[in-house]
Amino acid sequence: MEHRILGKSGLAVSKLCLGTMTFGNTTSEKDSIDMIHRFLDRGGNFLDTADVYVQGKSEEIVGKAIKDRRSEVVLATKVRFQTGKDLNSAGLSRKHVMDGVEASLKRLNTDYIDLYQVHVWDEFTPVEETLRALDDIVSSGKVRYIGCSNFLAWQLMKSLCYSDFNKFVRYISIQPQYSLVSREMDREVLPLCIEENVGVMPWAAIGSGFLSGKYSKGVQPTEGRLHKAMGESSWENRNTEKNWEILNTVMEIGEQRGVTPSQVALNWLLDKKGITSPILGANTLDQFEENMGTLEWNLTTEEWNKLDEVSALPDEYPNRFINKFKRTLNV
Repeated sequence: MEHRILGKSGLAVSKLCLGTMTFGNTTSEKDSIDMIHRFLDRGGNFLDTADVYVQGKSEEIVGKAIKDRRSEVVLATKVRFQTGKDLNSAGLSRKHVMDGVEASLKRLNTDYIDLYQVHVWDEFTPVEETLRALDDIVSSGKVRYIGCSNFLAWQLMKSLCYSDFNKFVRYISIQPQYSLVSREMDREVLPLCIEENVGVMPWAAIGSGFLSGKYSKGVQPTEGRLHKAMGESSWENRNTEKNWEILNTVMEIGEQRGVTPSQVALNWLLDKKGITSPILGANTLDQFEENMGTLEWNLTTEEWNKLDEVSALPDEYPNRFINKFKRTLNV
């Protein structure tokens, strides 16, 4: 598997990141460990988990799987969401960050975390408090790099500026929702990441299963992730005319190339400017093998452009205005 440098760092990560949100839930412990070992055996080195995935069970399984292969792994986890009953067991306060990293280290059965990510912005905690705490745990050796997830552009830029001004460690990556059916990041966050050299690890890379091709227009799902999901990954958000048009294009290309719709969707992400490592998720070993098959072929330029055009955001202000008045130099 090819590797890429993650953001403004020297950290090499595989161009697919294995997500572990299902581990210990819809994926058994045995299959989860097998999946991790298969991923590592094929040259993957990037694993992503979080302290709240299955109430910490995901971290425990990851820790068991990499116990004898720790040096091969770039291990990422997250902090921010509620992990206990009291008020201070959530957020990005110094207390919760410090408590969170200790708890994750214990569950993961490791001395250090390669990439420690804040799961979402905390409106109650000053950004300087969070970044100072993160800088301290990097200085202590418990964490090597820091990243963020689900940030707005101004939140990311404010954090980067504060880190640079105070000579603190800065976020080298962001983990956002991004796929052919969720391209809101194109407005401001992705251009910012390209400008500031922040690595991008998209979650829901196949639209929470929508781009797998197993759903039909006008048919409310009664099983699968979209049946249970709420919020961003809900059926309500996926069931739009534009998304069905995108899916039709994905399936058309898949049929022509003899590959699955999921592989087409992942392939588009792998060649998208600014994207470092899409997160590959799977409930079963068969799904894992299918998604890994993405690495065995490539979209043509024509196919990639077709997907990009059908999924592009509408031309909106202020981008529409800015593009209209772009300067050109006649040399």
